[in-house]
Amino acid sequence: MALHFTREELAERRTQTCAAMAAASLDGLLLFRQESMFYLTGYDTFGYVFFQCLYLGADGRMTLLTRAPDLRQAQQTSVIEDIRVWADSPEARPAEALRDILAEHGHREGRLGVEYEAYGLTARSGQRLDAALAGFCTLVDASELVSRQRVVKSPAEQAYVRRAAVLADEALAEAQQLVRPGAFEGDILAAMHSAIFKGGGDYPGNEFIIGSGPAALLCRYYTGRRHLDANDQLTLEWAGVDRHYHAAMMRTIRIGQPPPRQIEMHQVAEAALHAVEAKLTPGRTFGEAYAAHAQTLDAAGYQAHRLNACGYSLGTTFAPNWMDWPMLYADNPVVMAPGMIIFVHIIIFDSERNLAMTLGRTSLVGATGAEALSQAPLDLFVV
Repeated sequence: MALHFTREELAERRTQTCAAMAAASLDGLLLFRQESMFYLTGYDTFGYVFFQCLYLGADGRMTLLTRAPDLRQAQQTSVIEDIRVWADSPEARPAEALRDILAEHGHREGRLGVEYEAYGLTARSGQRLDAALAGFCTLVDASELVSRQRVVKSPAEQAYVRRAAVLADEALAEAQQLVRPGAFEGDILAAMHSAIFKGGGDYPGNEFIIGSGPAALLCRYYTGRRHLDANDQLTLEWAGVDRHYHAAMMRTIRIGQPPPRQIEMHQVAEAALHAVEAKLTPGRTFGEAYAAHAQTLDAAGYQAHRLNACGYSLGTTFAPNWMDWPMLYADNPVVMAPGMIIFVHIIIFDSERNLAMTLGRTSLVGATGAEALSQAPLDLFVV
């Protein structure tokens, strides 16, 4: 069995979830987020793109409803014992099959929490779920119940994140060796992924971001590759990943002599990064950390060139993205605690001058402050 945590730790997580259910007066939980399933049971798959639900009762009992390709997947990667399969057919009604399972567990007229905020529950599937359970039981949106529990990482989880950070540093080192005039973006991207895979890491929750020239001002992946010019800029955002745990980083690399404006942009970005990281302490809020980002950039005259968020929690996440709850944005009231993993990214895009500058790394919130998990220097890398 491919478990990456002890059975005891997985059981303790489920016990905590059951306690949270009891506090919310819930009789059970319908889990559609793959992150929640992995966290509570070890279950590892991408079959969540179809209708798949893990039922967890307040009494700790579990039943997984999935498709046939994931039967053995669940048997080999999780501690789930009760696995039900719904068959593909034009008449397939998995939500109704789930209702029958809930009836077995005695939940007619019960009160159940649902992870509606889940990539594994499309709008149409959600409508069918509501229709199948209408009049049967009461459904309550409990999308953040497990997410709030997952945000604080155990020592075992932190070990995977630290390994992911090592892989992220190794990926950056590979990229820096290849960046030069004429270099092909595809070669750089391949080398970064190779470093992570060779180090035993995983696919990331979303694509690595790579863009040069005018596309260095993009912070999303897009298709198409180009060769670097003699006077160019390259923006990279990537993550080392170990056992699905992410440690993200972000850099803008300069090819050719950077103009004074871009040098200043880097200096301001570094100051903002340190200002935000100084706020990553227990008792402070995510909103306070974001405010440090905004105040630093605005004071330097870059208000028009910054974004409205500067990072987010990281952990074990599945496609389509590695961003986890909660995010660093204005007035976010979520309070930080030891064991949180937070990626801070400073992004400055000056469209008028066609200049980009980004700087980001992942930190662990400790008892008194943040520990940067990357060992790579923050200096502006110029080729």
